[in-house]
Parts: sequence; C-alpha cells; structure tokens
Amino acid sequence: MDTLCSLSGLDPLWDWNQTWYTHNPELSNCFQNTVLVWAPCIYLWVLSPFYCLHLYCHGRDRLPLSSLCSAKLLLGFFLASFGFVEFFYILLERRQEIQQHLVFLLSPIIRSLTVALAVCVIHWERVRGCRSSVFLFFFWLLGVVCSLIPLHAKVQLALDQGLSPDIVRYLAFFSYFALQLAQLFLSSFADQAPSGKAVLKNACPVQDASFLSKILFWWFSGLVFKGYRSPLQAEDLWSLREEDTSEKIISDLEEEWTAERTKLQQQENHLSTSIALGSRLPEQAQFLRKIQKEQSWGFCLLRTLARSFGHYFLNGTLCLMVHDAFMFSVPQVLSLLLGFMKDEDAPLWKGYFYASLMFLLSCLQSVFNHQYTYTCFTVGMRVKTAVMGLVYRKSLVVNSASRRTCTVGEIVNLVSADTQKLMDFVVYFNAVWLAPIEVTLCLFFLWQQLGPSALAGIATVIFIFPLNGFIARQRSKLQEIQMKYMDGRVKLMNEILNGIKILKFYAWEKAFLEQVLGYREKELKTLKKSQILYSVSLASFNSSSFLIAFAMFGVYVLIDDKNVLDAQKIFVSMALINILKTPLSQLPFAMSTTMQALVSLKRLGKFLCQDELKPDNVTRESFKSDVDGVVFENGTFSWSKDGPACLKSRISVRVPCGSLVAVVGHVGSGKSSLLSAILGETEKRSGAVSVKGSIAYVPQQAWIQNASLQDNILFGREKKESWYQRVLEACALLPDLDNLPAGDATEIGEKGLNLSGGQKQRVSLARAVCRKADMYLLDDPLSAVDAHVGQHIFNKVIGPKGILRDKTRVLVTHGMSFLPQVDLILVLVDGEISERGSYQELLNRNGAFADFIHTFASSERKECFSEASQRGSRRLSVRLSVTEYMPFSRDLSQEQLISGDTNSITIEPLPDSDEDHIPEDLGKLTKVDKARIGRVKLEMYIEYFRTIGLPLIVSIVFLYAFQQAASLSYNYWLSLWADQPVINGTQLNTDLKLGVYGALGFAQGIAIFGTTLAISLGCIIASRHLHLDLLNNVLHSPMSFFESTPSGNLLNRFAKEIDAIDNMIPDGLKMMLGYFFKLMEVCIIVLMATPFAAVIILPMAFLYGFIQVRLNLHLCSFYVATSCQLRVIRVDHNQTAYFPRFVATRWLGVNLELLGNGIVLAASILSVMAKGTLSPGMVGLAVSHSLQVTGFLSWIVRSWTDVENNIVSVERVKEYADTPKEAAWSIEGSSLPPSWPQKGTIEFQDYGLQYRKGLELALKGISVHIKEREKIGIVGRTGAGKSSLALGIFRILEAAKGQIYIDGINIAEIGLHDLRSRITIIPQDPVLFSGSLRMNLDPFDAYSDEEVWNALELAHLKDFVSELPDKLNHECSEGGENLSLGQRQLVCLARALLRKTKILVLDEATAALDLETDTLIQSTIRSQFEDCAVLTIAHRLNTIMDYTKVIVMDEGHIIEMDSPSNLIAKRGQFYYMCREAGLL
Repeated sequence: MDTLCSLSGLDPLWDWNQTWYTHNPELSNCFQNTVLVWAPCIYLWVLSPFYCLHLYCHGRDRLPLSSLCSAKLLLGFFLASFGFVEFFYILLERRQEIQQHLVFLLSPIIRSLTVALAVCVIHWERVRGCRSSVFLFFFWLLGVVCSLIPLHAKVQLALDQGLSPDIVRYLAFFSYFALQLAQLFLSSFADQAPSGKAVLKNACPVQDASFLSKILFWWFSGLVFKGYRSPLQAEDLWSLREEDTSEKIISDLEEEWTAERTKLQQQENHLSTSIALGSRLPEQAQFLRKIQKEQSWGFCLLRTLARSFGHYFLNGTLCLMVHDAFMFSVPQVLSLLLGFMKDEDAPLWKGYFYASLMFLLSCLQSVFNHQYTYTCFTVGMRVKTAVMGLVYRKSLVVNSASRRTCTVGEIVNLVSADTQKLMDFVVYFNAVWLAPIEVTLCLFFLWQQLGPSALAGIATVIFIFPLNGFIARQRSKLQEIQMKYMDGRVKLMNEILNGIKILKFYAWEKAFLEQVLGYREKELKTLKKSQILYSVSLASFNSSSFLIAFAMFGVYVLIDDKNVLDAQKIFVSMALINILKTPLSQLPFAMSTTMQALVSLKRLGKFLCQDELKPDNVTRESFKSDVDGVVFENGTFSWSKDGPACLKSRISVRVPCGSLVAVVGHVGSGKSSLLSAILGETEKRSGAVSVKGSIAYVPQQAWIQNASLQDNILFGREKKESWYQRVLEACALLPDLDNLPAGDATEIGEKGLNLSGGQKQRVSLARAVCRKADMYLLDDPLSAVDAHVGQHIFNKVIGPKGILRDKTRVLVTHGMSFLPQVDLILVLVDGEISERGSYQELLNRNGAFADFIHTFASSERKECFSEASQRGSRRLSVRLSVTEYMPFSRDLSQEQLISGDTNSITIEPLPDSDEDHIPEDLGKLTKVDKARIGRVKLEMYIEYFRTIGLPLIVSIVFLYAFQQAASLSYNYWLSLWADQPVINGTQLNTDLKLGVYGALGFAQGIAIFGTTLAISLGCIIASRHLHLDLLNNVLHSPMSFFESTPSGNLLNRFAKEIDAIDNMIPDGLKMMLGYFFKLMEVCIIVLMATPFAAVIILPMAFLYGFIQVRLNLHLCSFYVATSCQLRVIRVDHNQTAYFPRFVATRWLGVNLELLGNGIVLAASILSVMAKGTLSPGMVGLAVSHSLQVTGFLSWIVRSWTDVENNIVSVERVKEYADTPKEAAWSIEGSSLPPSWPQKGTIEFQDYGLQYRKGLELALKGISVHIKEREKIGIVGRTGAGKSSLALGIFRILEAAKGQIYIDGINIAEIGLHDLRSRITIIPQDPVLFSGSLRMNLDPFDAYSDEEVWNALELAHLKDFVSELPDKLNHECSEGGENLSLGQRQLVCLARALLRKTKILVLDEATAALDLETDTLIQSTIRSQFEDCAVLTIAHRLNTIMDYTKVIVMDEGHIIEMDSPSNLIAKRGQFYYMCREAGLL
C-alpha cells in the first residue's frame, strides 16, 4: 500500500506523529484515498452474495416501484456517474503523468462499481419484498463516516488554498458526499407494502417500520403521543402480528410437542416393560424413578420450546454479547481519560476524543441492551402463549383419572403463575451462563490494574457465589412449598365460590374461612422465610462491589508499601466493579428464576403428559343408516386404569340407527357411565365399542356459559332462523324469550344462575338439537323440569314424533311414563345389564323391572293436559323464571308453564312504563372488569402504606438514606485517598484510610439488609391484611353479588392479584427506592466535582421529569387500562395488551438512557475543560459514577411502571370493600336460647320479598302460621314463588315488608349464622367440596363417628361408604364429581339427618333420584323428622299427599292452603294439578 501511495506522490499509509502525537491530528492522504474509500466497497462486495442468497431463500411478495425506491435508484445512478466523471477527468487531465495518479484513478472507479452493485441490491430487495434494508443502511453509514475525515481535510484545504486549483474534483467529492447523505437518509425509511395484500385493522406499525425506527423504537411514538393527547383505551391497541397470534404459535408448537411426547412415552413403555420382566423395584428406587420421570417431562417440554423459539432467542443473545463488548470498552476509555487528566502535556483534543468515544460506546450499549430485552420479551410472550394454549387444549382431553388429580384451581395456577415463570426464565436465562463470563472478564481487567491483588476479589466472589447458590436452592424449595399452599388456597376458593349458596344455607362460611386462612398463614410463613433469605442475598450482592474493592485495595496496599492507589487504579477498578455488580446482582435472580422455571416446567410437563382419553376407547365410523348406531361387544369399563370396573360382566348391546333406547336403574347403577363409555371418557378394560356418525350429548347437570341465551344455544354455529325457531318451540323456550328483557340476546349468568333448573336443562337440550348430530346421548334431561313440561319435550323432541325421531337416541331416565314409547329398555344394576327388551317384553317376563313398574306405576302415570282442561276454567299465565336477585328492569322471578297446546298460552302484557323506557344495558347481568383510566389514585398508595404502618415506613426511609449516605461517604473517601500525594513512593496512613473505608462499607451493607427485610416484612403485613379484608368482604357479600360478579374475576383476585401483592409490589418498591437514592447520590457527586454541571444536569432533569411525569404517566395509564385485558384466558386478547406494554418500557428506556448518556458526556467534557483545576480523583469519581446513570434511569422507569401497574392489584382487591354486605353473622349480647327453636313453629306476617329494589314483589302479603311438627307441602307452577319462601326463611333475601317469626322470635333481629345453623335445608342442587366425605358432612367436627354412620345409614349410603377403601375419609373430588348426582343428593340428606334441627326445608331435593330411592328417602324423612316442622317444595305431588297441609302458590300469593284431602274436595287449583299428574 505504501508503494502504491508513493507512486502517486502521497505520504505513507500511517504516520503516528501526524495522527496521534500532535496537537493537530490528521490522517495521511494515502489513508484517506485508499482505506477510507475502499472499506465500504469491501464491505459491500464481500457480504452482498450472502445477503442476496438470504433474500432469495426468505423473500416475500414483490414490492411496487414506489417513489422512495425510485429516488434511491436515481440517487444511486447519480452517485455511480460521479465516480466515472472523476475517473475520466483524471484520465484526461493527468494522462501525461498517469502513473503518479494511480490511487486517484482507481478509487473513483471502485467506488462507482460498488454503487452500481448497491443499485442492483436495491432492485433485488424490491423484487424479494424487502421493505427496509439493514445491509444497505450500514453501507451508506460506513460510506458517510469514512467520508467525514476527507471532507474535513478538503474543507480545510479549500479554506487555505481556495477551490481554483482542482475545482472539478472538489465539486465531485462534495456532491458525492451530499448524495451519500441523502441515500443514508432515504435508507432510514421503509418502503410501502405490496399492493393487494390484506391490511389488518389497526395493524402493528412495527411491520411498516424501518431498521432505524426499529432499533430506536420510534415506531412506537405514535401510540405514545396518542396517549399524551387523550387516555388510551383498549380499542387503541394494535392487532397482533401473524407470528404472534396464538393460532400460529400453538399449532406449530403442538406438532413439535406431540412428536416429543410420543417419543417420551415410547421410552417409558420400553422401560416399564424391562422392569416388568425383572424383579419388583424397591420403594426407594420407585420413588427415584418417579422423580426422574417428572423431570424428564419438564426437560421434554423445554426441548420442544427450544426447537420452536430457539433461533429467535439466539438473535437476542447475540445482541447481548455485542452489548457486553461495548460495556467492557467503556472502562478502558475511562482509563485513557484519567491518564489524560494526569498527563499535563497531553493535547486537549484527546480529552474531547475520549469523552465523545465514551458517549458513543454508552449509546451503542443502550441500543443493544434494549434490542436484547425486546427480543427476549417477544420470545417470552410467544412461549407463554404457546404453553397456555397447550395447557388449555390438554385440559379438554385429559381422562377422568387425570382430571381428579388436576383441579380447576391447579390449572388456573398453571396458566397464570407457571407460564409467567417460564416467561421470566426466557428473559433472565442468559444471565445464568453469561454472568460468570462477565465476572471472569472483570477480574481479568482488574488483574491488569492491581496485579495479584485481584485474586482477593476472586476470593470474595468465590465466597459470595456459594452463599447465594445455597440461598437460591433454599428459596427454590420454599417456592415449591409456597406454590403448593397457593394451589390449595386457590382450589379451595374456587370451590367456595362455586358452592357459596350452600355455604350460606348451612352457615359454613366460618369453617371454610378458617381453612383458607390456614392455607394463607402457611403460605405467608413460607414467603417470610424466603424473603429473609432474599434479604441476605440482596445485601451480600449489593455490598459485593464494596466487599470486592475493600478486599482488593486492602491486599494491594498492605502487601507492599510501594503500591500506590491513584485515581486511575481506583476509579477504573471501581468502574469494572460496578460492571461486576450487574452480573453478580442478576445471577441470584437468574438462578432463582431458573429454579422456579424448572419447578414450573416439571409441573407443566407433568400435566401435559397426563393420560388422555384414548382414541381407541371407541371406534368411530361414518354414519350409515342401515347399520347399528352403537355396538358394545363384551365391554368392561372403569373410570381409571387401576380403579374398580363401573360397567362389568362384558356388556354387549346393539342400538339400531334411528331407535330410541331408555336406560333405567337405581342411583349409582352405572347409567351415566354407560353414556360416558359411548363418548370414550372411560377406560376400556376389554371388548369393543363402535359408534356411527356424530354425537351430541346432554349432561345431567346442564353446562351454561356466561353469554347470551342465543350464544348458549347456537354455540358458535350459524343461525338458520327457521330451524332455530323450530328448536326453541320444541324445547319449550319460546315463552321464555317473550318475557326475557332482551329476548334471546339476554345475558345468562355463570352456570346459568339466572335460569331455573328446568330452563337450564332445556337450553342444554336445545343446544344439542341445533347440532343436527347423528346420535343423541341424553342423561336424564327431564328430571329438572315439571312433569307436563317433560311430557311436552318428550313429545316434541325425543319421542317417536319428535324432531329427533330419525336420530339414534339413548335416554337415561327415571320417568316411567315415557318407557312404553321407547324401542328398547336397558335395565342396569350395579354396572351390569340385568334385563333388556321393549316395555311390553319386560312386563311379560315378570322380572325385577316388572315388579318395579307395578309398584311405582301409580305414582308416575302419563302426565299430559287434556284439551278440555287446557281450555277450561282457568287461564294459564306464562311468566319468566329467572330465579334470584337479578338486576333486570322487570320482575323475572317466575317461570312460564308449558302445556301440550302452545296456542292456548296467554302471555301477560308488560306495563307500558317498561316498554317506553328500555335501558341501554337491557339483558346485561354480570359486571365486567372495567379498565381504569388515568393514574392509580394517590389514595390507593396511602391505603397500601397505611396497612404497612407509619413506624415501619419511617424506618425504611431512614435506612435508605443512611445506606446512601454511607455509600457517598466511602466513595468520596476513595477520591481523597486517590488525590493524596505520593512521598518517597508511598502514601501515608493507608491503614487508617482502609479502616474508615471498611467501616463505612460494612455500615452500608447492614443498612441494605435492614432496608430489604423491613420492606419485605411490611409488604407481608400489608398482603395479610388485604387478603383477609378481601376474604371477609367476599364471604359477607349477599348472593346477588356472586350472581352479578363472574367467579373467574373473584378467583383472579385471590390468585393473580394476591400473588402480585405478595411478590411483585415488594420487589418493585425495593428496586425503585434503591435506584432513586443511588441516582441522588450520583447527582450529588457530579455536582461536587463540577458545579458547572448544574447548568446541564438541571435542564436534563426537567426534560427527564417531563418525559417521566407526562409521557410515562400516560404509559402507566395505558398499563392500567389494559390490566383487565391481561387477566383473561383469551390468549390473543392478553398478548394484544401485553405487547405494547413491554415495548413502551423499551421506548422509554432507550430515550431516557440516551438522555442519561448526555450526563456522561457532560461530566466528561466539563472535566476536560476544567483540566487544570480538577484533581484526577474527583474526575474519576464523577465520571465513573455518571456511567451508572443510564442504568439507574432505566431501572427507575421500569420499577416505577411495575409498581404503578401492580398497585392496581391493591385497587382491584379493595374494590369489594364498598359492595353491599349481608347482615351480621352473629349479634353480640344476643339473648337467643341455645336450644332455639324448640318447637319449630313458623309464622309469616304480611311477608313480602323482592329480588331487587324497584322490581315487583316476588312474594306478596304472605300470612301463614305453621305449627310445630306440621308437614307442609308447597306446590305451584315453576316460578310461582315456592323457592322464594325458602330464601326468605334463610334470609338469603331480606324481607321487603312484613316479618317471619320462628318460635316467636323475629328472625330479622338475630344473626344470620344464629338463624341458618339452627334450621336445615336440602337444596335442589347437591354441592360437595373436595376433601373427605366426613368433612362434607360435618366441617366443624361437631359430631362423633357413630352419629355420622347413623346418618349415612338413614340416608341409605352406609353400604356404599362401607365398601370404599377409606370409608369416611374417602376423598371427594372437586365438586364431588367422583360420586353420582343421586349419591351427592343423598349426602345432602345425610347432612340434614346429622343436624336434625326442628325445621327442615326440602327444595325439590329428590328430583335427581329414581322413584324407588325417592320413596325410601320420603319414608326416612317421615320417620326421622316426625317431631319437626317440614316444608317440602315438591315436583312430584305423590310425595306430599300424606302431609298435614299443602300450600298452593301462584304469582307470589298463597291461593290455597289446607290438607290434601280437603283441597281435592274443594276442586280448586290443587285438584286440577293432581288430575294433570294422574293422581286422581
């Protein structure tokens, strides 16, 4: 190169005296005309083939020729032409001495050819759909940077000599530079999208952003300024990019996971086979194998996630490595700057050069750091989406045995808590392996500064690492224990919310409250231990920089008096130690997060590897009308692999297509199990099951969504009006629609809470009919409806003339009246088919079925209205049934009656006022979580800190101030030490200096421990109070609250919100306060060193304050506004809100860190300017601390937004404090006798009841006296007010007027628990809780085992319970799902028999029982409650014909009351009801 330059008469390529050791540095002409010209050309020629190949392999749709692309091509043409012009100019002007101008001749032609290549690349990018080119951006940037020095030289030369000597080359160069700048400017923009491509509504702008906009997050600015102008709403959120949608992510991962899981199962099967062939493993070996198996599930899931998302994660890792390179460069430049300050003869330009270089490196460090974080959060978001999708899909296909081990609460925790742990793992995992490398590099550079004394730092690190490793392991174990307690608490809360009505009826709230608090105390105790360990860990890590410095400096000055600590050694070492703090502080968190993630991976893997419903349980074939629809061949079935058979004796059945089959039998005989076997939900032990065509299933307990009535029926299918209306009419739903506030658009509450049992079952049936399936499995759908309604549905839907007459129907029923019309009857006894045949065939056999029919036929004759009675003396009023407490604008408390002839039905007209004024929220029931707009109120912070307590808060603030004062003192002490003059090669009083330094540092460490522990304990105190208040508020709420508040919202309060209060808020507060005080310390140090810096720092502080207080608060408002979006299970909705949230943090972080880097530049430049007056020690102190400002600003923003976002959890938990509450559970000083009620007399005095203020009374002027030992039957059409009487007696609803007296005491004047615990109800819906059978009977342990067994015997459950392995300790699954519906009802009867109070209310309690069991129950009630007052709300009139009195109700009035015989003799309403039921 020197030869080529010398031929052209130029200086050598490089001359240090000209470039570095001078007051006016310049690069040689040779360097300017060769290296600076050729460097961009080499970059483009070497990399363009690879780039073009990449575009070829990953190209998209061709882009249109836009004005931007045209401008780039045109500028490229001009740039290339300038090079050729310069080439020909030199060729013509200097042809005589061409050899002396070879460099000037070659450079333009190389440059022009390179630009021509760039033009080709621009065109190729357009063809392959590349809208923003990173590759060409760097080419133009490199070109501009390399042209800056020649530009400066040419400008200087022009100023000295003028333009005249070589004006063409000057103009060519200046024009070329201007066009390069223009190309760089144009490369900062993205080209337009391909035409014809579908554009998403409110598409994410990142897809249209250029490379520069992406790395600086400028594409996010539009949303920021939109939020600045007006509060952001959920509608302002962008649509998800295709690669972020759950459909794309989950489908891709599910493929990978299925393959991985199959491979794992094959390995396990092979291992199981090997063990089976050998001897039985000892217990310890089995336990170890179980642990290994669970771990392999977790690693299997991890491998799957790595394959799906690993490549994108590696891009982020690359950014992190580049960031680290810049991070380690900064202390080296600082060393050069301090060397410059010490060298009195050093030229001033070097100081400015070092200051600018430090600023540039800091800016690049910020950019790459935020790109890494953005990438990790994006991957974390996708991982969370993918795993949530897998868990949700898995929950739909797990088999019955697995479902018992995975409760709803546990699955909620998997979806919310464990997926979040995985996301944290993605974000912080790199610190696990990179932190040790960073520590090693720091120690290497420290060795360069301090020599072997750096080994003392290594020893300190070696001490800190095992300590924190031990703490991380202990915290991981504690985390696992805490999660177990949290799972138990959330599971219990889920059951409480699902069975809250039963809890209130039985006054069991206190018992369950104590259970929840028991879990909570254990959870907080574990959390407290974990936080104490965490405080030790944080104190050791936050003090680590001091401990390392103290050890190294102490050893350095003590081993040799000649070792002098000057500013360069101290502050470069401190800068390296501050870098060291980052990996040391991240490492425990990363290790803890990794440990937690491994636990979560194990939990998730275990759930995702649970046994699924086997596809081969049932052979599914396409529908053929000429073959059997269902075929059982020698089938034996059980609910689990190892459990007892629920269907045995090798069942063989053939059901012809289009036939109607009835399945009958006693409670627990296996009727529902038979349907489950057809659905494939049981384990097939032997035999085969074959099903032809599609299946629709109607369960025994209707499943209703919180959606409109129409949505519940159509269930996502297209609405065909004629078929839809036909289905509604057949399922007897048309009268309901006429009376619903918004027709079929009326919102139905969770689990159908605003529908009666009969309505829910009819909606469930309508949904199945709409399905138009080939086969219908109907699990006793007629038990919940009145007899005449059941007859209507059978005739119109199920029976031989119903709309399903051509379909295969399998009907489980207890109704004898339908059996003569079915094609085949299967009689089940103890899981075996004892008899089969048509109705007549079974009667002719005179077997058990015939005996049963003869015994009970008189009580269950065909129930239908004759035409005469329909059009006779009475007019049927049709009213809607919406059972309780609904916030509709009209009375929805009564249900329609359905007769055989729907034309005869008359509908009561609504009052004119209702029609004139229809509210906007008509038909709405539940209250959705509303997004909060604006900042969280200051009162919420005050409320939170008030629960912590003022003394603790004062202590925390004092400890923080003391800790930073100690830090400031020992840093300033170091600067004084560095500036101490060296006498005879040594510094004086080093022992004293080291002692003071050590004392101040250890004082800071103790203060850090005290601070973190005080915050942790204070936040645990606050969390305990908030949870207790929430629990009390919820349990003291009336039933109307639970029916208008979705249980998912409430469960979220107890799970995610409490978890945020437990963990997120304390961590956020520690971080925010810690970094705020550290920032104050840095500002004080910089101002101490260079007071003139106030001129720069103060405007920057105001600018920072503006961004922080104005824009950041709008972002915080946005975080808060989207908080309820983030708490829904719909994954895409969740991520739509989450994605802009973390991008907002990155946008703010980049901008604030660039601002913070300005402080680095200011401190450096001002130090250079004040070189003669500032000591190196103060410069080192100021600059080394200013380097930390960018990190502090970023963490303050992050922690503030975290606290602001998570304090919403406090607001959401506190919002139930102001909701209406029930009356007091007990009244202090009450004079209620302990044995009350002794007689059981009940007196209603002009009693009225309404479901909500403003609605019509549901009970109107009820006055009745019930004497002791009287048996009262309460009858009436559904919705006439029967159940309302029970609600009034138990004060589930308070009286609107009048009083109820029990044994002469007004029940409104006593505590709710005093009332409810002294009377008993057997409710319509039997609810059991997970736990032992004994706990479900006696949660307070108030009765002996003998009394419990006696109650079970009287409830006809003793034989069943005796056969269970654990007897009374038999574990009931969630909701009692491992017992049949009838058995659950018998458990409720046993509860009543155990309590045996003087008043018993039966609310249609035997509707789910077969007739024989019903008869046994009625006889038990008559004998065991002979001396009690019994009120029976009856479906089956035969059960109350021997009662003392019958109350007939209609529209909230008592219209008849007398003995059954007298009422029949009067030929009133009761007489007609008995006739219709076939009892007369």
